[in-house]
Amino acid sequence: MAEQKRAVALISGGLDSMLAAKVIMEQGVHVEGVNFFTGFCVEGHTHAIRKKKQKKEQRNNALWVAEQLGIKLHIVDVIDEYKDVLLNPKHGYGANMNPCLDCKIFMVKKAEAWSFMEDNGFDFIITGEVIGQRPKSQRRETMPIIARESGVEDRLLRPLCAKHLPPTLPEREGWVNREDLHDFQGRNRKPQIALAESYGFTDWAQPAGGCCFLTDEVYSNKLVDLWEARGTREYELDGIMLLKVGRHIRPKPNFKVIVGREEGENRYLEGYRQTFLSIRATSHKGPLALIDGQANEADIELAAQIVARYGQGKDAQSVTAEIRFPDGQLKELTVGPLAGHQIDPKWHV
Repeated sequence: MAEQKRAVALISGGLDSMLAAKVIMEQGVHVEGVNFFTGFCVEGHTHAIRKKKQKKEQRNNALWVAEQLGIKLHIVDVIDEYKDVLLNPKHGYGANMNPCLDCKIFMVKKAEAWSFMEDNGFDFIITGEVIGQRPKSQRRETMPIIARESGVEDRLLRPLCAKHLPPTLPEREGWVNREDLHDFQGRNRKPQIALAESYGFTDWAQPAGGCCFLTDEVYSNKLVDLWEARGTREYELDGIMLLKVGRHIRPKPNFKVIVGREEGENRYLEGYRQTFLSIRATSHKGPLALIDGQANEADIELAAQIVARYGQGKDAQSVTAEIRFPDGQLKELTVGPLAGHQIDPKWHV
């Protein structure tokens, strides 16, 4: 009997990566998945925090896909290594702060480095890329760039659009049958859905701008604002996670107010009260807020007025708030809530 070939599949948690792995598994290849955590992944973070979304099933889609496929999934933390991809993308950004092409090159290169192909017995890499599906990274002319600059060359197989591309090593060597690969292209999802149904899949993650917050305009604006305010493009995990939560309001260049939008976000922000000055109304129900930056007494009062505006005391003549400093010191402050028209739309990051 011929030796069973082994492949590593990049598993994002979406339908395409699930199908790409399944197509190759159906050909008798042993497949294992790898998922790289950059800190910007959409996966379940806001769903887990926000109470109004908790009716949705809480799951990590990459793990869920691996379970559906019955394969081992390796989750690899690449937060620090990914910084250079985001800050210095050779191929530039997409519509927002998404360095999609450099990101894909990085992921494929990391998959090869992780799998130790020669020593660990993995023979090739699978991705769920489809020509024409993403405007930055999934174009016919970018496919060879990814294979070349990642160093993987023709050991990179895209099962869903392989028939539009030159045969790869796994196809030429007969490890997989090219006739059983696919010719999907463009943004139409009907072929993928039909293939999923043929495999008996009845559920999958719905695409919504990809699996990365950097494709989102609002999030990208918050990230750029953070860099500009701090005067550096360096970042840590806590900083970029906070950008996913709450209203971000910057009334002055030297500070911004992060206001919880509901109970789940308030609870999440509680975890940062030893790092940031926090404000919460005590006379009326309302949100918890953090102050990020250097705020003087006048700034703190303005922040308390903003917080009061988003609580149940927004129509009251005055609201009493508790100011908590990171060292645990407490201060009480009574303010008049800002009216809606007093909050400049430009303050919203």
